[in-house]
Amino acid sequence: MSYFVHESSYVDEGAKIGEGTKIWHFCHIMSPSEIGKNCNLGQNVVISPQVILGNNVKIQNNVSVYSGVICEDDVFLGPSCVFTNVKNPRAEVNRRNQYEKTLLKKGVTIGANSTIVCGITLEEYVFVGAGAVVTKSFPAFALIYGNPAEQKGWMSKHGHKLKFNSEGLATCPDSGIIYKFEKGKVYILK
Repeated sequence: MSYFVHESSYVDEGAKIGEGTKIWHFCHIMSPSEIGKNCNLGQNVVISPQVILGNNVKIQNNVSVYSGVICEDDVFLGPSCVFTNVKNPRAEVNRRNQYEKTLLKKGVTIGANSTIVCGITLEEYVFVGAGAVVTKSFPAFALIYGNPAEQKGWMSKHGHKLKFNSEGLATCPDSGIIYKFEKGKVYILK
């Protein structure tokens, strides 16, 4: 095997797992699902059928990623965060054919104990603060938190709050990358 699975975990036949991925204690990877290269799944993680994880996705302990969720490359899922896949669940009504898509684009961070309601898209590098309840989509680089989550600012690729000057420019203190705020969106200057 080109990936690691702890002996206490289960990987269903037909699940695809990329090279260098590590699956730790008490996980269950269902089929069909796809996990990219160099991912790290902490203790007690469940990956449901039709879930797609890109490369270098980091999932902390006690996270269930339900059918309909797609995480692009470099997504971070904090401890005990929660996804839904049906907006109006009832135990006596089977809605398995009504799962809604949730898309987390490249570099998204989901804080510990956050809830992500299905049917939304979080654009590149959105940063969700711990305990947030996310009920709608947000633009790239947005910093969001609260219940319900609202945008409170902008974050760099390296996880630092951006402070824009009068010309709409901000520099990440960690990387030195310059960002531009224009027409309600944030871009990296090339």
